[in-house]
Amino acid sequence: MFNNFDKLEMSKVKVGIVQMSCEKDKQANLDKAIVKVREAAAKGAQIVCLQELFTSLYFCDVEDYDNFDLAESIPGPSTDALAAVAKELGVVIIASLFEKRTQGLYHNTTAILDADGSYLGKYRKMHIPDDPAFYEKFYFTPGDLGYKVFSTKFGKIGILICWDQWYPEASRITALMGAEILFYPTAIGWATDQDEETNTDQYNAWQTIQRSHAVANGVPVVSVNRVGFEQDGAMKFWGGSFAANAQGKLLYLASHDQEEVEVVELDLNQSDYFRKHWPFLRDRRIDSYQPITKRFIDED
Repeated sequence: MFNNFDKLEMSKVKVGIVQMSCEKDKQANLDKAIVKVREAAAKGAQIVCLQELFTSLYFCDVEDYDNFDLAESIPGPSTDALAAVAKELGVVIIASLFEKRTQGLYHNTTAILDADGSYLGKYRKMHIPDDPAFYEKFYFTPGDLGYKVFSTKFGKIGILICWDQWYPEASRITALMGAEILFYPTAIGWATDQDEETNTDQYNAWQTIQRSHAVANGVPVVSVNRVGFEQDGAMKFWGGSFAANAQGKLLYLASHDQEEVEVVELDLNQSDYFRKHWPFLRDRRIDSYQPITKRFIDED
């Protein structure tokens, strides 16, 4: 494990974004992801982020007990394979997996492998949706590890997962814990019977809320989504992966229909600059925020 992170004066870090389609075969998806990690590393990536639940099709479109067979322990077979690749290539890998914690207890979890192949830990998805074609509450127990920041060779990174994207509380807490970059492995798409205006509005809302996390917290945000048709053609995962700097400026925007491997350089020193000029953290009224812990603030 790298123990000299605090002594390193990191400024710029190259982040690899892997936007890909998936198939039914779990091993084939893992093998494909490894090929794309290698491609990102060849382009200079130091941290590579894979999309949510990349070893399978998005199985939460139905409530099917057989899908629990897709889960695995973390650490486990997939993290072992990725750790070897991380060590060989000298890259950090962010890997979103279906975790079997014990019999009958499962999580939507992201594992972090450092650039020497060491396993740094995991983040379990805190916010679990239950919508048509996204029946995640059937499969996943809400995370119980809290919000997490991982000190990797190339920076302190915060991991949140998909539905967490809509909650400014999650990004704020993770940023306050010292995250220098927020990563969001994601699986989100359009029903193919929707009209184009609805599709556009949904994508814009999804991108806007995440860019707002970059602005409010003064840290870059990287969101990595899957792409392609699934659910027998009923769902088009919309891709659109992106990276934004600490002021919310788009540095990279992927297509809605192509697999892409892109490397984006992030300047971590910009956070200090933007936080000086837009001192949102300085002006927080932490003495006034207690009501946020209530489900709803009812009138007396």
